[in-house]
Amino acid sequence: MSLHLRAELAQRDFDVEIDVGTGERVAVLGHNGSGKSTLLSILAGTLRPDSGKATLDDTVLFDLDDGRHRWLQPHARGISLLAQDALLFPHLSVLDNVAFGPRVKGVSRAAASQHAMHWLNEVDAAEFADRRPGQLSGGQAQRVAIARALAAEPRLLLLDEPMAALDVSVAPLLRRMLDRVLVGHSTMLVTHDLLDALLLSERIIVLDHGRVAESGPTEEVLQHPHTRFTARLAGLNLIRGNYAAGAVVAADDLQVAGANRNGAAPDDGSPAAAVFTPSSVSIHVEPPDGSPRNRFAVTLAELEPLGDLVRVRADDHHGHLLTADVTPHSVAELDLFPGRDVIYAVKAAAVTIYPL
Repeated sequence: MSLHLRAELAQRDFDVEIDVGTGERVAVLGHNGSGKSTLLSILAGTLRPDSGKATLDDTVLFDLDDGRHRWLQPHARGISLLAQDALLFPHLSVLDNVAFGPRVKGVSRAAASQHAMHWLNEVDAAEFADRRPGQLSGGQAQRVAIARALAAEPRLLLLDEPMAALDVSVAPLLRRMLDRVLVGHSTMLVTHDLLDALLLSERIIVLDHGRVAESGPTEEVLQHPHTRFTARLAGLNLIRGNYAAGAVVAADDLQVAGANRNGAAPDDGSPAAAVFTPSSVSIHVEPPDGSPRNRFAVTLAELEPLGDLVRVRADDHHGHLLTADVTPHSVAELDLFPGRDVIYAVKAAAVTIYPL
């Protein structure tokens, strides 16, 4: 199975072109309003773009270019959409919910029930076969919904924040189960969760204001982000600009010195990014002595407890929200609070520079 989609929708300022390979699992990330739901709705057939074309193998899902009006109805696309809510049929048993897809395709009741039990076993929910949805917990219902989606044997499975409505104690178990049952299934996963992207996808697509902002193998995108959204998701500070003599020069002549650790260095004058971890940042109330080459005058914006550390976010007055991780003892000793002006210092050796 291979998917190719190109779609434009002016009302939502959406203009996207994507591909999903056979058996590939792709995570779609982006801030609220970036176009993630629009993308899923267009693929599922519940939203019609102004123009574009999409094919799934040899099947044309839609072709709206040059006055053409080909539009395949949702039920005929071979695509299953699993939303945050399980949306099980309340009047049917769990077994009959999962058997619904095969039955619609004309499979006999006995064969459909056997197929449904296979998928209930796959998602560790066979014991709920005779229950009604109202008798299930949120995590149990979501497992049944996944079984129902897979029992329909979709050519493409769309998952829209499948863990978002679940208790934090349930999500890790469901994530492990998905990692197992999705092997070999072409899947597009919309998520805000870094763990979902890391554990359930081979490739990431980042949407920003209705456009593809970056795309690539999951670990590569998260280690070398191109957008602030992806950097924040990955827990990194990101400064974009142009490369010059071992540094990234951003707006207002803000310079960040660092090292290129992967591949060739950017060409002088070409777009480049500098990233560094919050743990590499030291906070000073007076200009620091010693070796830190990178110094940022910032105003503290937020202090957030993070395990045995405190994450300190600050505005550098150049459009960057930079973060530092320090101990509670440091917060008390330095008397850190929102609104205080301090200096962030980062050694050049802790900064990675790469081309954009």
